[in-house]
Amino acid sequence: MNAPTLAELRRYAVARSLFTPTTLPKAIERLGFVQADPIRSPARAQDLTLRHRVKGYRVGDLERHYPRLAVEEDFFVNYGFVTPALHARMHPRTARAEWPAERMAQAQSVWSFVQERGEVHPREVDAHFAHGHTTNGFGGQSKASTQLLDGMHYRGWLRVARRENGTRLYAVHIPQEPPTDVPATLDALVDTLVAKYAPLPSPGLRQLVGLLQHAVPQWKDQLRPALQRACARLPHADVGGTAWYWPSEEDPRSRRWRAPERVRLLAPFDPVVWDRDRFERLWDWAYRFEAYTPPAKRVRGYYAMPLLWRDQVIGWGNLSVVNGRLQSDIGYVSGQAPDDEGYRPALDAELSAMAACLGVNSV
Repeated sequence: MNAPTLAELRRYAVARSLFTPTTLPKAIERLGFVQADPIRSPARAQDLTLRHRVKGYRVGDLERHYPRLAVEEDFFVNYGFVTPALHARMHPRTARAEWPAERMAQAQSVWSFVQERGEVHPREVDAHFAHGHTTNGFGGQSKASTQLLDGMHYRGWLRVARRENGTRLYAVHIPQEPPTDVPATLDALVDTLVAKYAPLPSPGLRQLVGLLQHAVPQWKDQLRPALQRACARLPHADVGGTAWYWPSEEDPRSRRWRAPERVRLLAPFDPVVWDRDRFERLWDWAYRFEAYTPPAKRVRGYYAMPLLWRDQVIGWGNLSVVNGRLQSDIGYVSGQAPDDEGYRPALDAELSAMAACLGVNSV
């Protein structure tokens, strides 16, 4: 096939990810994985991602409906929500750090306790076992029971049954047999990544496959061959001196990929903008997430959200809710808003849609 142009890749990237809004279960199934983040500015990343893809989505819908959805909280290339099929492909997971005998005995006792109770809050485990405190990854003190539950969840001993005021409540997860064909399982995991983030330039594909070491540390030494197989089997083309990859059943040049006449304010972790290298290749400017950047060094804002107009990311928006009303501060790469009569109504419509999702009044 003839190589797609960069403009065709750009339209393809936008149109395939921002599909026609559907139901919450169908959107999760189509995405495969929804990255989570606790920052609310103006809402959590999972809500900001799903609002574009779920009809009538309101902030918190994922958490409210979680117990009845076919979805699991788990770690993939980042922490978030995965389909049961994806969850099954990553387990049983063997963590890189092996527990000593004492820790393993504690985990087995807690597993039995959770199995007996059916569903537990971390404070119940802490009250029953009194494991004390330990140093966490940030150098502070955390309850040892909380760290133990986190470790059991990561290893697949437990699952998140639901959340209560943001706190994970756990239930037991019955261990399963490991897959008989590890290469095929890894290929399926790579295909999930490509389906989520395509089109992927070769550095992005390499980065994502490398991040699978956190999802399946037990197969870390088999990730390089998995990347090599992906590069050989996936359709790809050289565009601008870089190989770009996409799912086998799709054609980036197809006229079906049309960016809508809409403005979108995207979460920093939205699949359209997640890969910063890809972002710069497609839109020719560098976007950075600055929430953890010292305020004096921020260029665009604490939680600047990329602003998409049609198939161009033309700027960013910082949003906040003040006295029950949505406030917005919009910036532009060129220094000014587009000279297009359709842009301003589209921006107003996006801000109104965001306000409705948040349950507040628009500015």
